[in-house]
Amino acid sequence: MDGEDDLDELLDEVEKKFCSKVSVTSAARVSSSATGRRGKDSEGQRKHGATKPEQPISSVSEDIDALLEELLEEDYSDSPPLKTESFSKGAPAEKKLPAQSAGRKCCPVFVGGSSVTNGVGTATSKRSCDQLRCTSCDFRVLMFDDFEWDSCDYLFLRNNMPDRQKLRAKLKKRRGLRAYACQCSWFSTSEPTDLRDRPQLRWVCGKHLD
Repeated sequence: MDGEDDLDELLDEVEKKFCSKVSVTSAARVSSSATGRRGKDSEGQRKHGATKPEQPISSVSEDIDALLEELLEEDYSDSPPLKTESFSKGAPAEKKLPAQSAGRKCCPVFVGGSSVTNGVGTATSKRSCDQLRCTSCDFRVLMFDDFEWDSCDYLFLRNNMPDRQKLRAKLKKRRGLRAYACQCSWFSTSEPTDLRDRPQLRWVCGKHLD
């Protein structure tokens, strides 16, 4: 409402100024015409007054336009800026879902002989884990079915792991057993064994693929 009142006042002011300038221009033309008829070179003065008025109407129109532009600029500066949102061209970006690691872990972790089925071990299904990894040396645990360790030592594993052919030098054939080894530990068994009962073995399940 304040903007409309300001616009009305501005138009009134412009109208008064315009009318006063037009009246002054008309009076100037009449006075110049009367003076020209009384003088000798009235013809020259009449042409001069007709071609060069003191305030042409076009200049008055320009003043009106300038005043209107000032008012519009004030209105735009007072109004709050519009919020615009930019949208990228092309197809919308696909939402990336968090990557979920596939597979399951044994709980608890069992190791067993060659007759024990490999797979995901549980408290009711004592399967032998075949995805073992050592948390101490960070090596994958190797398995040898129907073998057991014979006079193995840490230095031997340190120098030959994970070469299966070289490791066989310390293995002895024995049916039903299974030999396990990483770079720092070794173990042989024939029955399902819970690794919680073997704290010296730092072996964990590295997940089984479904």
